[in-house]
Amino acid sequence: MADKTFDLIVLGGGPGGYVAAIRAAQLGLKTVVVEREHLGGICLNWGCIPTKALLRTSEIYHYMQNAKDYGLKAENVGFDMAAVVKRSRTVARRLNNGVTHLLKKNKVEVIDGTGKLAGKGKVVVTKDGKEVASLSAKNIILATGARARALPGLEPDGKLIWTYKEAMVPEAMPKSLLVIGSGAIGIEFASFYRTMGAEVTVVEVLPRILPVEDEEISAFALKAFKAQGMTIHTEAKVSKLAAGKDSVKATIEVGGKTETKEYDRVILAVGITGNVEDLGLEGSKAKVEKGHIVTNEWLETGEPGVYAIGDVAGAPWLAHKASHEGVLVAERIAGVKGLHPIDKRRIPGCTYCQPQVASVGLTEAAAKEGGRKVKVGRFPFQGNGKAIALGEVEGMVKTIFDEKTGELLGAHMIGAEVTELIQGYGVAMTLETTEQELMHSVFPHPTLSEMMHESVLDAYGRAIHF
Repeated sequence: MADKTFDLIVLGGGPGGYVAAIRAAQLGLKTVVVEREHLGGICLNWGCIPTKALLRTSEIYHYMQNAKDYGLKAENVGFDMAAVVKRSRTVARRLNNGVTHLLKKNKVEVIDGTGKLAGKGKVVVTKDGKEVASLSAKNIILATGARARALPGLEPDGKLIWTYKEAMVPEAMPKSLLVIGSGAIGIEFASFYRTMGAEVTVVEVLPRILPVEDEEISAFALKAFKAQGMTIHTEAKVSKLAAGKDSVKATIEVGGKTETKEYDRVILAVGITGNVEDLGLEGSKAKVEKGHIVTNEWLETGEPGVYAIGDVAGAPWLAHKASHEGVLVAERIAGVKGLHPIDKRRIPGCTYCQPQVASVGLTEAAAKEGGRKVKVGRFPFQGNGKAIALGEVEGMVKTIFDEKTGELLGAHMIGAEVTELIQGYGVAMTLETTEQELMHSVFPHPTLSEMMHESVLDAYGRAIHF
């Protein structure tokens, strides 16, 4: 059994943990990562990356089916489900190998096993029930991530009732699919399976789909998804799932009525809960609330020298948020000057459905609820030359400014490639840009980014092309 001393121990090798470890090593800290399963975490292996590979396949399949719109011919268009899944898994494996290389390159030690706090500055690592290492460090980062949440009576079985994990590796394309939950995860899977030909029904307990997005964007998305043939129920809930031999009977309560329908498969996308169990937290001063570890603005827990980052530390549950937190904590431990806590309002969120959705900052409703007087600008994709040339005229860009100061409060988009565009507004918010700087910026033509400019202009009655 190894007995080693480090400057920093990181529990979890996901996008928060491995990034924190690399940054700490760059700053001269002797660092070790303890990972029980896959380097790269859920995001790289079973989340962000492989799902984007699947969605890319469905996007190309969509274009092939509509080749005539571009003056092309494509006959007998089909797909091989096994090959689709294989490509997705290959993409994930390639990046997993890349993380391994990066940690080795930065001289970060990696221990295969499960880490647990064992007193001040101590971590014990076990593997297959045996203790394999006893580690010591002044600083410890908990980056253990999260897992899919289940509801009573709606538990996954891995065969007919899926979590995101099973939904990424289907043996065959289901003819009918029920998706419970319309957040980013649920909607991305709904979009993939619908585009590939499945009959998809989405059930959301809240009044609208994509509930964290601006109301206008949610309404636009709802209209688009229904036009694609999705059945969507809001203010509804699934009260019971009964798995049969090769299908599931779902009892759905909607509009004051209860109906039972049969589906080939069901995907549970009702949120996530942090991996807070078996970390030894009960022997520390760290606190757990609502499934996540409580931290202050510097990601410090109640236990001195112990930090928590990423999904285990709470919303927003985004890989890029975890990575940024990892860098912040590593630099704080190393004594880097001039650091600032993360402003979560400036963290972009992206949903890679068709059409894509992206946002940063406050929604219009949240800005008004906060007592702000606002100016709102909008610009439709149908008014943009590049969008028309691409054949992607479905979408809009919306910007929200403080009427008094001109501060950019929020930006919300739906349409082709908006997940790539949103960072422009993210940078603008970080730089505390006002409408004047954005108006005076020169946007290249012809690009989709011109809509960002036009939306700003529209907020002040100056839009040129609409």
